Formats: sequence, C-alpha cells, structure tokens
Amino acid sequence: MPHRKPHLPEKTCAACGRPFAWRRKWARDWESVRYCSEACRDGRHPAARKGVDPQRRRP
Repeated sequence: MPHRKPHLPEKTCAACGRPFAWRRKWARDWESVRYCSEACRDGRHPAARKGVDPQRRRP
C-alpha cells in the first residue's frame, strides 16, 4: 500500500491552473511560491502563453 500525504498544503499554479502540493525544497518560501514548475515560471507552458484563466481547470 503506497504512503499518501493528505496533510500537505496545496496551491494552484498561477500559469496553468493545476493544483500542486508543498515540497520540502519550498519549506522556507512556501508563501511566495506561485508556479508548479520551471516551465510555468518561465512562461513555457502553453496555457501561460495563451493567457488562459488560471482558475479554469481541466476535467
């Protein structure tokens, strides 16, 4: 049985709108983390380039 971590906080990515969970490497600056990946932060994600509403989530 895999170990799940349901108690970790989540945020929504400002570029793609996908939810992402807390990571240990973000522990010191979790409040300032806005993007789920380097691609989203750099604007390489297609949704970030098109200006899609970040609150809209894929089904």
